Amino acid sequence: MTMQMSRADWAILLALSVLWGGSFFFIGIAIHSVTPLTLVLIRVAFASIFLWIWRLIRGEPLGLAMKLAFTLALLALLNNALPFILFAWAQRTIPSGLASILNATTPIWGVIVAHIFTHDERMTPNKIAGVLLGFAGVAVMIGADLLGQIGTNVLAQLACLGSTLSYALASVYARRFRGLGVTPVGVATGSLTAAACVLLPLVLLFEPPWRASAPTAQAWAALIGLAFFCTAVAYILYFRLLASAGATNSLLVTFLIPVTAIMLGTFLLGEQLAPRHFAGMLLIGCGLAAIDGRLFRRRSA
Repeated sequence: MTMQMSRADWAILLALSVLWGGSFFFIGIAIHSVTPLTLVLIRVAFASIFLWIWRLIRGEPLGLAMKLAFTLALLALLNNALPFILFAWAQRTIPSGLASILNATTPIWGVIVAHIFTHDERMTPNKIAGVLLGFAGVAVMIGADLLGQIGTNVLAQLACLGSTLSYALASVYARRFRGLGVTPVGVATGSLTAAACVLLPLVLLFEPPWRASAPTAQAWAALIGLAFFCTAVAYILYFRLLASAGATNSLLVTFLIPVTAIMLGTFLLGEQLAPRHFAGMLLIGCGLAAIDGRLFRRRSA
């Protein structure tokens, strides 16, 4: 496995930053009329249905080996159920912008976890410097107002940090599927289906639908967008990237999410860029270059 990213890998990373950047927006809309467990169940259940239909249309074998049931269930817990629930719960009390800052700690955990549990993604000075530069860039872009809220609603912020650690563990754990011969679509379908199976009894126990009010039309639109674009499509791309570029590189997407969100706001909504946005983008670019390493190797040569 090569841990250096190709042009196709960088294109997937950029696409993921757009898709996952929208997830904070959709969650922010839906969470006001849908409880956290129910929101996550709808998200993963709809996404898994979309993927089963996609596999059926493409004529792919629909079965998944039973020997993979436990492996997929554990991946679903680490990559879907636990972090989705924690982020949805946290966003009831903290702003989406602050959640995105905390989400950007994922590559930091990723470097540490990959160093401990893999032999080909070891920690290097370039990786450490790149991760710190990227996180600093995200913090600069978001601004001092939200940074000043760090320390308030501590439990919600700890929930976000627990989610990012869970994502890092999942990214390293999911690498094994390439050796098992499971396609990225198969991994995404299996893990999301397993997540729905794990969440269904929890929702029936703690948030029974017969006691809840119906989501608004706006919330349903947000849930469908969250399930299709930010989950089904995004996870197909993510597991493909993970198989080719490794865990540490795949998690760099969390640095790009604020960049794409701000750029989309500028070009689609007419919002203006502040100097801090350019400074943050520069820091993130330097961090990504440091982790990728090619520019530095060319200068040395």
